[in-house]
Amino acid sequence: MKSLHVLGLCAIAAFVTASPAHADPLPGQVLKFQQNPMIATTMPSDSAEPPVYYGHDELSTAYGSHVEGVYQGTFMADDFSDKFNTPVVHVRWWGSYPASHIDNGAAPAGGVKRFLISFETDVPDPGDPHNHQDGFSHPGDPILSQVVNLGDLAAGSGTFTETPVAGSNPNEPVYEYNAELAIPFTEEAELVYWLKIVALVDPQLEGQILWGWHNRDYTLMDALAAGPPVPSPGEHDDQPIIDPFFPSPVWHFQDDAVSGGVLVQIFPTGQINVMQSDSTPQNYLDDIDGPGPNGVHNGIGQFSKDLAFELYTIPEPATLALIAVGGLTLLRRRS
Repeated sequence: MKSLHVLGLCAIAAFVTASPAHADPLPGQVLKFQQNPMIATTMPSDSAEPPVYYGHDELSTAYGSHVEGVYQGTFMADDFSDKFNTPVVHVRWWGSYPASHIDNGAAPAGGVKRFLISFETDVPDPGDPHNHQDGFSHPGDPILSQVVNLGDLAAGSGTFTETPVAGSNPNEPVYEYNAELAIPFTEEAELVYWLKIVALVDPQLEGQILWGWHNRDYTLMDALAAGPPVPSPGEHDDQPIIDPFFPSPVWHFQDDAVSGGVLVQIFPTGQINVMQSDSTPQNYLDDIDGPGPNGVHNGIGQFSKDLAFELYTIPEPATLALIAVGGLTLLRRRS
């Protein structure tokens, strides 16, 4: 599938967005969708030393030439929907470089210099939305795609920052990314979209950098996400339905994150062409993202995975109150 589109607005709620490690969204920008990263998640256990899981990253990197503006590689994408008719102006996500590319915890060759951020339509699961054996949903046509470049953040700057996350896996450190969109994404409430984020690497200038998108901490619910009954199943807990013995809730939005092939063309006019193929649903990994099979339950590998990202907006006053209620719910669930 392909589409031509253009390259790419004190928050109330400091309590919604406040976190000592998270300071990049600009003043007035408020959280509207959240899938937290798995950094060092402790699972309930009878053991004196409960297991800690750090999650993993799925490759989402395309290689090409900055001069020619053509990149080809592998993408990751995840679906989302929230409750607010407000534009996305800021995107935060998490990812890392494979251990073989890490030098004493530092990103290779200065790290990724540019990312593709693409908002896309939803192609729904053709089967029962509560039974994914009949198929799976996946991204459709791009609606708005833009490239963000490494640099300081300002409103509408089309830039991103990269910051190491304290407490992440020392063998494969996780980085937090914050991007100001040059063109806001106009979003309709309760409608499912897909977000695709791909590192764009010129190997002649930067080397063969590999970058991957980190997975969600499924033990934390996103109270801001759209939920049942519209869209269905929305944000829900997979665990009680599949395996009542699993030691944690498995919060999940809608359907699997997917991987596939991607071709990105960036034209001198600023237009971007994104073509994708062979979408494949992804699951969590046993003993890396959570417990593996132990004779009592089947392990985390049975569950569809989500990716770690957040979306921010500048809301109207009425919407601000609704987001504040969602933020309070998040705080209650974490206390």
